[in-house]
Amino acid sequence: MVEILQKDGTWAFEGDAIRIVPGWDKGVHAARQTLGELTVPLTAVAGISFEPGRKGGRLRLQLRHGADPLTRASGGRLPDAADPYQLSVDASGADVAGYLVDEVRQALLLDQVPSGPVDRYLLPGPAVPLSVSAGDGTVHFDGEHVRLEWNWKTDEDKRAAGPTVLPLAEIHGVEWRPSAGLENGCLRFTTAGGPSRLPAKRDPHAVELYGFKKDPLMALVAAAVTARLPHPSGKSEPAAPLPASSPVQQLEAAAPEAAEAGADHDTLLRRLRELGELRHAGVLTDEEFAAAKQAILRRF
Repeated sequence: MVEILQKDGTWAFEGDAIRIVPGWDKGVHAARQTLGELTVPLTAVAGISFEPGRKGGRLRLQLRHGADPLTRASGGRLPDAADPYQLSVDASGADVAGYLVDEVRQALLLDQVPSGPVDRYLLPGPAVPLSVSAGDGTVHFDGEHVRLEWNWKTDEDKRAAGPTVLPLAEIHGVEWRPSAGLENGCLRFTTAGGPSRLPAKRDPHAVELYGFKKDPLMALVAAAVTARLPHPSGKSEPAAPLPASSPVQQLEAAAPEAAEAGADHDTLLRRLRELGELRHAGVLTDEEFAAAKQAILRRF
């Protein structure tokens, strides 16, 4: 296990997953503290990097498209301080950060984890029940219903209509948009009627956000709801099995042929990728995957 401990938080790579624990220093964003500990499976990781700086640097984790409901709900627009997939590293931790990056990259290569999109969420999203107050309202989500309550900053007509309650079954989509310049942001829920044309300040299905520090907490609500809606990409086609008596025999037989053809290195790497795809598609068991991978690696 490789572990890096910083004031900003702790990242630990445990071979098949990266455990992310936010720090509790007063400078750690409330969104990360509210989200709490995350376990990111290696299969959800597209890449990892360490960006050195003058006083340390920053670890960044890139997830596969469609793997994480928070990334989808936020649209990649979370501020750096609120992003759970970033870690500020001081100068003393730079070497450990680089080592962690190397270990994760090596594991991604050996396990042949694809970097492309997935057809289901590989992370569960924020835990519920969840209540957040920001902008002109408070949102409560218990896993089955969304309740929006209004405060003194709410538009008079919207406040006069009383709280809005939306069953999850009636929600078709959710949008979180941060404030930008002079334009306010919002958290908006879409129902069967489609997106509302009303501005967020008058929409009973939306909370208007003013650009304050608690706005990213509303992205957690959006993520918790998103995680319980159908995945937007649908089912992707599984990798087709190779025409052989078994996938293992086919992959093993292909390796020496590639060497004779003079393209052994690139071809063997391709065979490893195919092997990983077969395992993720359920064609190979873990035991068959391990045996075939070792057979191919011996021919490098």
